[in-house]
Parts: sequence; C-alpha cells; structure tokens
Amino acid sequence: MKNNNTRRDALKTLGLGGSAGLLGLFGGVSEAQAREEKGTPSYAKAMKPVKITKVRAIATAPQGSNLIVVKVETSEPGLYGLGCSTFTQRAAVVLPAINTYLDEFCAGKDVDNIEDIWQGAYVSSYWRNGPVLNNALSGLDQALWDIKGKRAGMPVYQLLGGKVRFAIPCYTHANGNSPEAVAEDVQRLQAQGYKHIRIQQGGYGAVGSTAQQADFKAEGFGGATDNFMNEQAYLKSVPLMFETVRKRVGEELELLHDIHERVQPMNAINMIKKLEEFRPFFIEDPFSPENMEWFRQLRMSTTVPIAMGELFNNINEFKEPMANRLFDYIRCHVSQIGGLTPAMKIARLGEWFNVRTAWHGPGDVSPVGHAAQAHIDFAIWNFGIQEAVNFSDKMKEVFSGCPTMKDGYMSVNEVPGLGVDINEKEAAKYPIGTKSNWQVRRADGTIIRP
Repeated sequence: MKNNNTRRDALKTLGLGGSAGLLGLFGGVSEAQAREEKGTPSYAKAMKPVKITKVRAIATAPQGSNLIVVKVETSEPGLYGLGCSTFTQRAAVVLPAINTYLDEFCAGKDVDNIEDIWQGAYVSSYWRNGPVLNNALSGLDQALWDIKGKRAGMPVYQLLGGKVRFAIPCYTHANGNSPEAVAEDVQRLQAQGYKHIRIQQGGYGAVGSTAQQADFKAEGFGGATDNFMNEQAYLKSVPLMFETVRKRVGEELELLHDIHERVQPMNAINMIKKLEEFRPFFIEDPFSPENMEWFRQLRMSTTVPIAMGELFNNINEFKEPMANRLFDYIRCHVSQIGGLTPAMKIARLGEWFNVRTAWHGPGDVSPVGHAAQAHIDFAIWNFGIQEAVNFSDKMKEVFSGCPTMKDGYMSVNEVPGLGVDINEKEAAKYPIGTKSNWQVRRADGTIIRP
C-alpha cells in the first residue's frame, strides 16, 4: 500500500513528461497506462478500424433523369457513406456492378484505405476503361470519402487541403430559338447574379430551333424520336448568336458555348476562328474522342480557349493532351473517370500545365455527385469554372443537404463528409427507366456522333 502511494505521489509531483524514466524505476505500470491515467487528448487518440459490411445501389429519378447512388455501410453503427454512380443512359446495367461485384469485392475491407480499394476495384475486372464499371467505382470512391470526412468530423474539402475560395463560381445555361431570344434569356440570368453564361440556340447543334423537316423522317427511316441536325445552318447560327448577345450585354459577361462534338473537325475549327472577336470564355467539346488528333490543327488556327473531356472514360486519356496544352479546361464527368480520387489526380496534373478544371455538372448527376465535385472545386488552386445546378422540390425531398446556388456561386452543406443524405423511402417513389433519346441524324439519316 505504501509503495502504491509513493508511486502516485511521485507521478503527481514530477508530471508525466518524464514518465518513461519513472516507470522504469518503479516498474509494473506501462507508459500507455500512465498516459491513460492522465487522459489522452482526443486528437491523439487512434481511431479504431472500421470495416465495410455492405455496398449497395439506390436507384431513383425524381427529376426524370436516372440517378444511381452507392451506399457503403460499415461495422460502425449508423456510419455510412454515399456516392454518385449515375450513368443515366444505361443506368440499369450499373446496378449489378455495384450490388453483386463491388459488394463482394469490398466485404470486410478497411474503409480508410481508399487508394488501395480504388486501385484494386479498378483492375479486379481485368478489363477497365468503361463507363459502367467506372461509374460503379466512382460511387464507391465518393462514398468512402464521405465516410472519411464523417470519421474525421470535417467536410471533405478540408481533407483535400481546405478552401482556396469562399464559394464556387458557376456558369448557367441560356437558350432560345433565335439569337434575340437567347440574348433575352442571358439578361434574365445575368440579373440573377451569373457572370458566366453558356449560350445555345435550341438544343445541341441548334436541334429543334428551326421548322425544317428531315428527309429521313419523310422516308420513314430511323426512330420516331430521332432528332435532325442541319450542320451548315448550325455553323452559321453560332457567330450570329454571339454577335447578338455581345451587342445586348456588352463585354463584361463571360460567354461559353458547347459544340458537343456534332460537326466535322474542319468545320468546327473554321467556326471557332470566327468567334475570336467575341472573346468566348471557352468553347466546349469541338471534337469527338475519335478525332483527338485535330487538336493540334485547332491550336495553330485560333487562340479561343477550349474545354474538352466530357466523353473521356479513363484518366490516362488526359495525360498527353494536358502535357501538350491542347486544351485549357478539363471538362470531364467525375463519375466517368472513377470518382474523387482520380479527379484530384487529374486536377493536380493540370496545375503543372496551366490547365484548369470545368467539371461536367448536368442534371443527370445526383446531388451527391454535385457535392463531390464542389468539394474538389473548393480545394484546388487551378479551378476554372463549375456548371451550375438547381434542384427541384422533389429532388430535395429525396436528397437533403444539396449544394446551393446564390448570385452565381455554389456552396456546400458545411457538415462532416460530402454533406448530402438520402431518404430511401422517398427515392423509391421515383423508379428509373431504360429509355435514352440521344439519336441525332443528318437529313439522309446518317447518325451524328455526340
């Protein structure tokens, strides 16, 4: 009893700073036990391992577009993560990739080992570089980052290095069936605070902006819902649209346009040259992935900034174009390239070559996916611009904590993780479908590649 009292008195008198030496003298009490007796600060406590117990897909379509969300459940009660695996055109085939293969692959794995899990899932199918498996992997990856943020008690952007900007500048979309109608829509959006606006006359390629009938439809060729595009009419309309909008709004506003790969390469080059005087912020996707070699010709022909990469599947497709500065903005779909982990690698690579980001953020990305992109946007120096998004009331009933828009800026829910949750009961009210209407043809019925 006396010895025990002496030990405690000595520790109290001398403090635990010299506990290693004291414990050597007295014996019988480990350094860890002595530290526990004093109390370990919360930041110094090791986190116990957490294992993956279930990986499953949640399918929903509250705004009409098919959305797929991955939910990763863990051995920690109440702890789970969400990620976006939306491949809206072929949503149904992503489900078994998640529910069957990724669930089995991830069972029992440590949730903290994101890089190892990503690399393993990427090559475990042997063949890779496809949208189905990449979207499944993207959802898994984002869900693991969501969990890591929750475990750390921080928003994900903090784990990526913290904020570089107070909010995320975005561009939104103006449309109309004539140059004057587009200009009016631009002014409407400008009044809402947007400083970057993408202008399109009709659909991509001016689809639907004229009453011209396609010859293939008169002959009963193709599908009933197939669209018609007149390439020459489109090529003439874009410079006129830019001129009309510039005269209406002046030089301060940043204007963007998306070709969507729908014209022949040389025609795209000639049209972009005509747009130089209107100073576009960027022209998006001038060439299809099959025509990447034309970028060198484009660079020699014009100084208009170019955004590219929406249809790229694999992070390796960016390496050579970025290293050779063939485009100015990384315009990729984060789900297509496999999630937050590879997106950060692409963004960091771009910094070395003065290539900036412009992540693809359409309506067929779930609020979880938009949040994941926004967390990257906050943390990277070479951010360029983000596509704006607005969520319907139905979407907000399914997803809580959605990113928000104000005066042309996007912000995220400032809570640990990605900040978005899902109400599975509400999600089940909106089943997904299998129809996809991306067929566009020339007058003779030839399919135009997007």
